[in-house]
Amino acid sequence: MSKQVSVIIGSLRRESIARKIALNVLPLFPAGYQVEIVEIGDLPLYDFDYDDPSVTDKPTPAAYTEFRNRIKNSDGVLFITAENNRTIPACLKNAIDIGSKPNADVAWKNRPAGLISHSVGRMGGYSSQKNLRLALSYFDMPTPGQPEVFLGQSPSLLDEHGAIANAATVEFLQDYVTRLAALIDTREPVRN
Repeated sequence: MSKQVSVIIGSLRRESIARKIALNVLPLFPAGYQVEIVEIGDLPLYDFDYDDPSVTDKPTPAAYTEFRNRIKNSDGVLFITAENNRTIPACLKNAIDIGSKPNADVAWKNRPAGLISHSVGRMGGYSSQKNLRLALSYFDMPTPGQPEVFLGQSPSLLDEHGAIANAATVEFLQDYVTRLAALIDTREPVRN
């Protein structure tokens, strides 16, 4: 059975650098992996009323249920995000919050996670990745060890076709994906 990996992009813009990085990373997974981008742009803003059994006039949006099921049917998750005001973009935080409920059925729980951050500056999205790690730590999501992936001056990494032009960067990303896949392979499947 193939391994399922959901890729969450922390940007809604079609031509975002995060999306371009994701498209470069997808083919780096080994054979036997089905890797798909899970779109988060149409998720309504999180509201606990949707998950509160005592609130009967606000049904859980179908988009919440579909998103949660996609994550629960994944063997691992890869987050690729920019930094926005020294933290994660609002769309990504919203997706994390949606996957964190209901409390008895958290979609993220125990799923291996990879994190790739980038920024136009030299820090490579350091603050966003640290904030993302903090949010995910609550769900016991194991991550690959060092080195972490902070892609600084990210626009300069891409050629005019959106491909990562630097062979050393591709090799670095390949190593990270290989380590993430190895982490997923060592875990018992947690699909629901």
